[in-house]
Amino acid sequence: MSGMLTDAVVYLAAAVVCVPVAKRLGMGSVLGYLIAGIAVGPQVLGFIGQEGKDIMHFAEFGVVMMLFLVGLELEPTAFWRMRRQVLGMGGLQVGLTALVLGGLAWWLGLGWQGALAAGASLAMSSTAIALQSLKEKGLMHTAAGGSSFAVLLFQDIAVIPILALLPMLATAPAMDAAHGAEALPGWQRTLLVLGAVGGVVVAGRYVVVPLLRVVARTRLRELFVASALLLVTGIALLMEVVGLSPALGTFLAGVLLANSAYKHELESDLDPFKGLLLGLFFMAVGASINFPLIAADPLMFVGLTLAVMVLKGLVLFAIGRRAGMGMDQNLTFSVGLGQVGEFAFVLFAFIAQLGLLDAHWTDTWMAVTALSMAFTPLLMLLNERVLLPRVGTPQRPEATPDAIEERNKVIIAGFGHFGSTLGRLLRANDVQATILDNDSDQVDLLRRMGFKVYYGDATRHDLLETAGAREAQVLVCAIAPDQAPALVDVVHRHFPHLTLLVRTRNRSDAYEVMDQGVLHVYRETLHTAVQMGVDVLTALGTRSHTAHRAGQHFLRYDQAALKELAAKRGDKDDYISSVRAKIAEQEALLRKDLDLDPTMDGHAWDSQEMRDALRERTP
Repeated sequence: MSGMLTDAVVYLAAAVVCVPVAKRLGMGSVLGYLIAGIAVGPQVLGFIGQEGKDIMHFAEFGVVMMLFLVGLELEPTAFWRMRRQVLGMGGLQVGLTALVLGGLAWWLGLGWQGALAAGASLAMSSTAIALQSLKEKGLMHTAAGGSSFAVLLFQDIAVIPILALLPMLATAPAMDAAHGAEALPGWQRTLLVLGAVGGVVVAGRYVVVPLLRVVARTRLRELFVASALLLVTGIALLMEVVGLSPALGTFLAGVLLANSAYKHELESDLDPFKGLLLGLFFMAVGASINFPLIAADPLMFVGLTLAVMVLKGLVLFAIGRRAGMGMDQNLTFSVGLGQVGEFAFVLFAFIAQLGLLDAHWTDTWMAVTALSMAFTPLLMLLNERVLLPRVGTPQRPEATPDAIEERNKVIIAGFGHFGSTLGRLLRANDVQATILDNDSDQVDLLRRMGFKVYYGDATRHDLLETAGAREAQVLVCAIAPDQAPALVDVVHRHFPHLTLLVRTRNRSDAYEVMDQGVLHVYRETLHTAVQMGVDVLTALGTRSHTAHRAGQHFLRYDQAALKELAAKRGDKDDYISSVRAKIAEQEALLRKDLDLDPTMDGHAWDSQEMRDALRERTP
């Protein structure tokens, strides 16, 4: 027990010291955890010895937990909507990268079976590192974030057929590592994989949901937490028993439960465990890097790692260009997924068990995997600090006199579907707004459509200052809901005079910003976007009846335009041109409505004016 407690104290102390320093230096928490693991590992301070490898098995449970939660977020309907991006970009990435890196392995002297198996394993990227880094930087809802999620999702799913097909590459019967006995033939291992996956699907549908329903009726939160942990650990154990990846099984279970009534409860209960275990996983990766093996030929290992990352990055960059991503988004996409992922540890262990690679090459590729994961945060920092400021859309508003001096009463943070709907309504009613968005591809598209949009992260105090937040009256928060609390906090601390209207995705998001004192919360739909625009007009002094009528006219015109534009969306240039024409037409119609319709009785909708009038008449 004392040894276990000592290890726990060492890991926690290293994390508490290293991670805040790394965050302070702008390196991100992932690199902080990796440095902490290296520092306490057997090659540096030696606080953790060979037991670091044992801790890795426990720490991998963080990846298991994360993939279960990723599966929970992936509703089948959402996957179906993303199918072209997932199957197109993801399938192309895995296929091309496996061939390119397999060719590299073959050139280094491996047989074609081992080279192909190694290429398929090296094609995997780290879901843990990529998603964690994108979320920390608020980039999940950008073009790079969406494409990264699609590719990572395909990779997670692709592990199933890869594990099923690897036994087919084995030319001789493999030996069971645990018992020294001959393992099952390749075709039987393939059937075992498919049977285990089918078992998870059936259990998720007919066992897990009824069990959670029974537990939920007890109304004991701690029992539900225990049930959630039992679900994840039980499926992980089942998959491990049959020789498959535990993370794969829990990911499938998460997808199956994505449409259940217990989705949000499971997310909230397991998220704290996921964060702690993921940190332990990154530390264990750092502690388990085989530095003596690398020290025997450091140039070879560093060169091989960089070669793998460069080749993988070039494939990703080509896919990003084919998908139409801008330079800065494509760089973020390519660098973020350029490492080899945690699934490679599982795949290489399975490949060694099948006899496709000998011990030397297995250790070599595992060292390359660990080094690539350690290099990634540094390369992402280099990309953010050196490359991105020199390419693509600048991160600050354009340095022109108009941009610096522009001061509007309204600032709109986030100009996606929700924000642009509100912004068009305001502009049609002669209300100019300063618009900020942190997706450079979206910024470029909106500019082509005729909007004046500035690229930047609205949660930054200095950017809001530049955008005129001190002189503005209203700030509309239409950014990604997971970033909204950060913006609310900045506004409350630095610009408390602003009237803040916040768009949220659901009740959970709404409760979070309401706890921060936000009074105006709008759950996202077309009608709530228009209603927010109506409320902004009212806050600026427009009579309630006039603002309400403008909103109704906008909805009618927008519905008519939707039918006409649907036929043009196949040709991007024609579609953009048609959108600009329709926006101009809608604005002209709305301005004409304002000119023609009388507003002298609009005060009848204003309850405050009615109360004032009654008060004056009361003796």
